[in-house]
Parts: sequence; C-alpha cells; structure tokens
Amino acid sequence: MDAPLSPASPATLPTVAVVGLGTMGTGIAEVLARAGREVIGIDISEAAAAQAVAALEASTARAVRRERLTEDERRDVLARFRTFTDLQAAADADLVIEVAPESYEIKQQIFQDLDAVVRPETILATGTNALSVTRLAADSARPERVLGLHFFNPAPAMKLVEVVSSVLTAPTAVAAVTDLAIELGKEPVAVGDRPGFVADGLLFGYLNQAAAMYEAKYASREDIDAAMKLGCGLPMGPLALLDLIGIDTARTVLDAMYAESHDRLHAPAPVLKQLSEAGLTGRKSGRGFYTYAEPGSSEVVRDALTPLAGEVVDGARTIRSVGVAGSGTMASGIAEVFAKAGYDVVLAARSEEKAEKAKSRIGKSLSRSVDKGRMTAEAAAQTLDRITPAGSYDAFSDVDLALEAVAEDLEIKQQLFGTLDKVCKPGAVLATTTSSLPVVACARATSRPQDVIGMHFFNPAPAMKLVEVVRTVLTGDDVHATVREVCTKIRKHPVDCGDRAGFIVNALLFPYLNNAIKMVQEHYATLDDIDAAMRLGGGYPMGPFELLDVVGLDVSLAIEKVLHREFRDPGLAPAPLLEHLVAAGCLGRKTGRGFREYARR
Repeated sequence: MDAPLSPASPATLPTVAVVGLGTMGTGIAEVLARAGREVIGIDISEAAAAQAVAALEASTARAVRRERLTEDERRDVLARFRTFTDLQAAADADLVIEVAPESYEIKQQIFQDLDAVVRPETILATGTNALSVTRLAADSARPERVLGLHFFNPAPAMKLVEVVSSVLTAPTAVAAVTDLAIELGKEPVAVGDRPGFVADGLLFGYLNQAAAMYEAKYASREDIDAAMKLGCGLPMGPLALLDLIGIDTARTVLDAMYAESHDRLHAPAPVLKQLSEAGLTGRKSGRGFYTYAEPGSSEVVRDALTPLAGEVVDGARTIRSVGVAGSGTMASGIAEVFAKAGYDVVLAARSEEKAEKAKSRIGKSLSRSVDKGRMTAEAAAQTLDRITPAGSYDAFSDVDLALEAVAEDLEIKQQLFGTLDKVCKPGAVLATTTSSLPVVACARATSRPQDVIGMHFFNPAPAMKLVEVVRTVLTGDDVHATVREVCTKIRKHPVDCGDRAGFIVNALLFPYLNNAIKMVQEHYATLDDIDAAMRLGGGYPMGPFELLDVVGLDVSLAIEKVLHREFRDPGLAPAPLLEHLVAAGCLGRKTGRGFREYARR
C-alpha cells in the first residue's frame, strides 16, 4: 500500500478533485489521501459519496490493524477526504480526475461544466480506458490542460498509471501528473491517445479472442481459464477476468478499439453483446461467463455448465509403461515426470549415446530436487532406475503409451509415427507433444489413427502443471479417457481442446505478443514501457518482449505463421519487425540478441 508523503515533502498538485466515486474513483481518492493530498470527492449520488467514505474508513481501519498506519495517521487521511454532490466543489483543485461512466456525452458534459468552475491553470484528467482523450480535450475550453490518467483496479494495489497525452496537451501538464504519479508510489508510463492505450489495448484483444474461443465451443470456460493460468502464469483466466472487469465494459472498450483499428481481432465477440444485453455483465450482476453467489460476490457457484468433480472415466486403457521418443529438454523432462509418478519409462533417441545423455540430464535434475529438499536421495535413485535409455525405437515394442518429443517438423514427426505404428503393440496409445502442428497429420501416418492423440506439455515439463489434451476427429473415446486419467496420475492438469493451430494457450498468447510487436513497430510505445505496463497493469509474470526473447523469436515467428495460415485472419499476420529480427539472426536470449541485447555466457 502507498505510504503517505512526509510532511516536509513539497507536494505536486496538493489539492485533487475526483469526480465519480464508484469503485475506481474511491480507490484513486484513497491513494491520494494516503499520500498527503487534500481530496475533494464529487458524485451526484449522495449514497455513492457516503459509500466512498465508508470504504475509506474500512480500508484505513484494516491498515491500522496490520500496523501499516497509526491511528493518528488514519485520522489525518480521513480528514483529508471530503465529499460533495456539486461540481462547484472542484473550484480550488489543482487537478481534477474524472472517473465517470464510459460515455462521451457524460464526460463531455463534466468537462464543459468544469471549464466554468476551475482555475485556468488547473489540469483536467480523464480516467477513460476506451474513449478518445483528444476528442474530450477538443471540446474543452482549455485543451492544453486536458490529458488521460488511467489507474488500474484496485487502484491502491496496482502500481501502473498510464499518462495519456493528446496532440493538444502541454508538456508541463504531462510533467506535473507524471511527478504526481511517482510521488503516489506508482510507476507512470507515457502513452499516446488511442483506445485501450498500452495495457488494455493488448489485454482486451486477448480477452476477446478467449470469448470467441468459448463461443465456438472449442473448449470449456474452465479449461480456457485453467490453460492460461497454468500455461502462462497469469493470476486469472480470461473469462473470469472478463466477469471481474464487467462484460459490458469490455464490449465498450472493444467497440472503441475496433472503430480505430478495423482489426477483426478487436471486433467484440457476439457472446459479449448477448451477455451484456441480457444483463449478465459478470460479478457485479451475479452472472456472466460464470455464476456467482450474489451480485458483487467473487464466489463462483455451480450452474448447468459446471463439470462434475471427480468424474469417473469409463473405458480407459491400462498404462503401466511409457516410451518417450527424443533426447532434448522436453523429452527428458517428460520422461522425468512419468518416472517420478512410478511408471517404467523407455527413453529412446537416434543413438544410445544421445539417450544416455538425456538420462544423465534427468539425473542432474533429480539431484537438484534432492538438494532443494523436494525429494529424498532414495526416491531420486528409484526414479532414475525406472528410466531405460535406448538407441532404437524398437525398444517401444511393449510400452502401453508411446509419446514423441522430437523436433517441431511435420515430416520428421510423420516418419516417427510411421515407425511407432510398426514397432508398438496393438492397443498402445500413440501421442505427440506438438505445440502447433496438426495432430491428425501424425495420426494419418499410422494404420491406427484412433489410437493417436496430442499431449502438449509445457516447458519445463517437471514444473509446469498444464497438459493440453488434443483429440482429433479420429481419436477414440477410450484413448481420450486414458490420456486424461494418465495426466491425473502424473499430477498434471489436463484441458481438452480440438485439433487446430495453437490449441488454447498459443492461440491466445501469440496474437497478444504479435500485437505488442506492432505497438513498437508503430512507435506507439517503447519495449520497456510495454513490458512494464503488462507486468504492472495486467499481472503478467513477464512482459511480452521478455517472453519473446525467452521463447525465441524464430519459434515465435513459426507459431505466428501457423496461426495465420490456419485462420487466414489479416490481424494474425506476423509483424514485419519480428520477421526482420529473425532474418537478421536476432533470435532472443539464445543468440545474445533479440528485442534486447544479453551478455554472452
């Protein structure tokens, strides 16, 4: 929580009016009051004003209990927050921040009314995340004093503040609110005026794609949300986040983004309109993509779409032994996962030497686990003993599940599946770990396509909990049931999806990464500002450019091309900047240079 300024600090913009005392306005008022500002809260609703005071009283009382404020400091904070129902109260403000509903008519009226109230030097800020700051400024009598100041919810906790300039904004006004944001303990990011700015501009395109994926019945809401949390380390799944933001709000933001970009990825998914118009706007109404205990509650309750817990899967085949094909990081990681779960594993590569090297890598990984106290030396030794290295795929003759983790090249995989078809016993399940290639193309290389399925593990396999279970139109029900049961036994979380490019995670992740590259390409924002915006405003563990450099720009480009080829959407075409960097050999951390430069090891 933001600490108050020391009384000796010269405060930037000492008196601030906040117009609109909903959740966001109240949060901003708390941040300002706790940082030593005199705060004038204004709302046409007396009930909203009273609720804002009660919310500040409750949050500061919690801070006292947690010893983050003294009782005297709490009294000072509460004394600095006064509420009114008339805009005339803003007359003495150095800065006015409006946080009214996302409507040009409402905001324009507020700005016109403020023109007649405030001093000539007062800065007027809009908290919009969807509407044009330039348009609001142009309707004001003082356009050079108008800018955007976009806080994120909950304002006391979220560090990011986007400072939005229009072509009319005076640099002195930008400098003053930037200094204020820093004094509030926030991290300001300077952005230009376009719908969504940086964080929401990237976030809402991703949320829209997730809504469209759900609407197409490609995957369940639970599986889409689990996939993005477990596969990307996000704090919330996209559909749960839409419910939190408000489905009507998301639709408004996307409408504004589409009006400017004409990118079909920003055209609101029809399900957002249907839910909004039915009043199913998310948590605030008690129902959106999920159903909640009551309006405003965060507690999800069962509804007709909730899957049965602990559902018993009928018809699963018995899996006792597993063959893993490959000798790279992913193959050795998957072999380790199965061996830890008690399965006998045959680890086969193109030569005995490669297989032994992969087993040695597993031994080192298990030793690290012992050193960190995650397993005993005895358990590590038993795990390693379950792995048999082999220099030929003939060693798979008796396995119940054969899983390939070789190069991401369709021709290589098809050749391998042809071999597996010959050496594996009847009834063995054949699985591919591909992240972007068609599983059915691997299945068609065999005489038993009903036995072929996708099991997309995430890297590093021992640590990452997610497995995308990809069934083709030819996959047998018993094979699907078998793989889901196996995932549970190896302590992974399976999510079901169909056989199309990107599955769940990559189909949602890579368009977001591509859009971030386009922002840099168009000189809209810097790498550092975009990465900061997504970490601080979106809760992402890594910014998009950090992630691209880790994944590898060549790998990212290949996935982008596959997605573009599959869906034929112009918005999915790889950003030229990405293609240029790959052509120049700048592939990320592995080459020492990608979007950023790295010290050579």
